[in-house]
Amino acid sequence: MATVTAPAPRTVPAVLRHRAVHKLVLLAAVAAILVPLANARWASGTWPDALTVDFSGPLTTASDWIVDNRDSHPLFLYFFGHVSNAVVLGVRAVYLVLLAVGWAGVTAIGALVAWRVAGIRLALGTAAAFLACGLLGMWVPTMQTLALMVVAVLASVVVGALLGLAAGLSDRMDRALRPVLDTMQVLPAYAYLLPVVMVFGMGVPAAVLATVVYAAPPMARLTALGLRGADKEVLEAVDSLGATARQRLLTARIPLARKELLLGLNQTIMMALSMAVIASVIGAGGLGDRVYQALASVDVGAALAAGIPIVLLAVVLDRVTAAAGDGTEGSGRRGWAYAFAAALAVAVAGRLMGRLDWPDAWVVQIAQPVNRAVDWMTAHLYSGVPVVGGTADWAAHFTTWVLNPLREGLQWLPWWSVLLVVATLAWLIGTWRTALTAVLAMAAIGVLGVWEPSLDTLSQVLAAVAVTLVIGFATGIAAARSDRVERLLRPVLDVFQTMPQFVYLIPVVALFGVGRAPAVAAAVVYALPAVVRITTQGLRQVDPAALESSSSLGATAWQQLRQVQLPLARPALLLAVNQGVVLVLAVVIIGGLVGGGALGYDAVFGLAQGDLATGLVAGAAIVCLGLMLDRVTQPTERRAKKGA
Repeated sequence: MATVTAPAPRTVPAVLRHRAVHKLVLLAAVAAILVPLANARWASGTWPDALTVDFSGPLTTASDWIVDNRDSHPLFLYFFGHVSNAVVLGVRAVYLVLLAVGWAGVTAIGALVAWRVAGIRLALGTAAAFLACGLLGMWVPTMQTLALMVVAVLASVVVGALLGLAAGLSDRMDRALRPVLDTMQVLPAYAYLLPVVMVFGMGVPAAVLATVVYAAPPMARLTALGLRGADKEVLEAVDSLGATARQRLLTARIPLARKELLLGLNQTIMMALSMAVIASVIGAGGLGDRVYQALASVDVGAALAAGIPIVLLAVVLDRVTAAAGDGTEGSGRRGWAYAFAAALAVAVAGRLMGRLDWPDAWVVQIAQPVNRAVDWMTAHLYSGVPVVGGTADWAAHFTTWVLNPLREGLQWLPWWSVLLVVATLAWLIGTWRTALTAVLAMAAIGVLGVWEPSLDTLSQVLAAVAVTLVIGFATGIAAARSDRVERLLRPVLDVFQTMPQFVYLIPVVALFGVGRAPAVAAAVVYALPAVVRITTQGLRQVDPAALESSSSLGATAWQQLRQVQLPLARPALLLAVNQGVVLVLAVVIIGGLVGGGALGYDAVFGLAQGDLATGLVAGAAIVCLGLMLDRVTQPTERRAKKGA
């Protein structure tokens, strides 16, 4: 008798078992219910007026109240007034000390500190950087920027260290501070300026406090990271000796977190310098003000003369603080005493000789030669170049063929479809919480009444990110596969990463004029170093055993890259995308100064006119756009663990 076998159960195809498919099916079901309702209620594709809230009235009222009560209300007289006076006195005191020491003393102090921290090569480079600031006729503006930096960095380090200390020692504080620090880091620098201007007015206090708000988060994050990452065995050993909580903190946790604390100082200094330059638009003075005034009149030569000292100052500060974090050079007390004695001797000698101010005869004027070169470029490179066309032609073609269609396509899409796309992308790489956050952030833009300009800004960000990723991934792959390429790129990337955002506008204005395309070009150049570095590091950290295994199976170099390295480096590549998006957004907004338009223009207009309603609404929309882009491009830990 023949046996009858039961039919084998049908297996579900592997693609249907994937978590992403389940998410898409659920989103499709929700969209099938909500989209017809939304389309029936609001037939127009633009954001409906019924869902828009007009904040101009309350914000204008608040602005008028601040202006009317700034000189009489106790809050301003006894709190904000004292804070403002303390900042002004601090900056003025540091500035007067720098002037009293003189150019020779400041140069000697900088060089000797660099020598003690990092060696003779950096000492010579530091001295050359300070001398170059004088040769360019920017000694006084450099001292103004340096004085502002000293006060802002000290305040940022104190605030950041206290917040990091609280987050590092308390899980509850860590959870409470995390979303605050996330928002502060996503928020572009320009959006910090208007609120502090309304409270403190134009000038140094507003610039310093905006810088503190912008530069304190990295110090807080890295302090908390260092304290939480302290060696458990060392802490247990200290506990076994009967140490109190305070002794454990001072003798174990903080010394073990030294590297993270110095890295936080490095990042705080770089962000403070970047913000101090941007804050020139609210009367901070110094080098940033020279750049801002030159850009406003499209005087590329004057902008470059002020931009070079900014870059030199950034490079010197970055190298010195990074070397301090490595702790490679000796730092004995006797060596430091000799160094400061030598610097003091130079300063006293300069004062006795009456050489405090940089001699006018030593100034090298580069503005006119640079402007003549720009005029030559305008006449020969802007347009009419055979075959390839000129830079102005490239900018015009990019605007016509890329930016305009992308903007018009985004603005043509129904508002609910934009929200649906955002929800899909955020949920596919994250959780339902990240998707909900992204959708709410995008919806808030519509509620604020700036849907159209926000989509214009989004089109510029998407275009800049696409160009950045294409160039960045290609360059990162080349650097990962060749040590020589990486060595050649390292100094270039170092300089690019230390340049403040404002400085990137100078060369693009010289090459492309003003408009949206130059803003995109500046954003690409600013974001490119981070994408290249992260991509290179991710590819180089791929398990060598996997590469050897694929090589033994006869895989070519291209097959190894496509089938082994890129899949295994996926987390690093996603991080590169995320950082590229955030950095691009920061500079696209500043591009409002050179004709970028959209939200950047609204932020610039609000600052220039003191229009709190326009500026704050644009700033809030920038925050929402940045938060949405961050969530759409940042995979969550939960997703990474589940492998969805």
